[in-house]
Amino acid sequence: MSNILAIAQKELKGYFAGPIAYISIGFWALMYGWFFNALLQFFVRQSMQMNQFGMQGPQAMNVNQQLIRPLIQNVTVLILFVMPMVTMRTYSEEKRSGTIELLLTSPLTDFQIIVGKFIGAMALYLVMLAVTLIHIGVLFIYGNPEWKPIVTAYIGLILMGGCFISVGLFISSLTKNQIIAGMVTFGTFLMLWVITWIGSFSGPTIDKLTQYVSIIDHLDDFGKGVLDTTHIIYYLSFITFGLFLTAKAVDSERWRG
Repeated sequence: MSNILAIAQKELKGYFAGPIAYISIGFWALMYGWFFNALLQFFVRQSMQMNQFGMQGPQAMNVNQQLIRPLIQNVTVLILFVMPMVTMRTYSEEKRSGTIELLLTSPLTDFQIIVGKFIGAMALYLVMLAVTLIHIGVLFIYGNPEWKPIVTAYIGLILMGGCFISVGLFISSLTKNQIIAGMVTFGTFLMLWVITWIGSFSGPTIDKLTQYVSIIDHLDDFGKGVLDTTHIIYYLSFITFGLFLTAKAVDSERWRG
């Protein structure tokens, strides 16, 4: 376990040693703040309009459904753009700098290396999610949202982020060029994003299959406050499969070395 944590710490320090962490967190905070402000203004306008018709705006409008849930859905858009920046360097930089040989010949197992890098990337992702808690805290100060749907939504975001990171690790392990790794990762994320649109034009059987494969669709129930074991098993299985593919890629690199 100490070796895994050492690798994770090294990865996290590597992010903050360069501009990646600061650019990712800055872009994330800027766009999330914009989404929050836009949705909050829309929510306030809707509440005022309902008051004009003699309805009790804050009571009639549900903060969780009309504000927080759309906000969480917009976070998935940020993940689509930010996660490739986080994962593109994990293995590509090691290959480019030549340190991959030292890493693979060190007294560390492939499992320790992969899990350590995964935890390091997840730690940076959790830092970005922590930034969003500031805005959620404002809602609790001035409003009365339900906390349980928020907790389940964040559990869903953590699991979904883990899926994207596991895929990004695998793609990064295939090339020494960070730009290529980032572009391919973004393209893969985008395909996983729009796969339900493709399935909707391919008949009911394919549509049902693509809905199950889609990472985004499994997040919907989390935003409603529902912890469905089906979605949890899906996300955990996806993460495991992504890390398994990464392990195979790293193992082939070891044999080639």
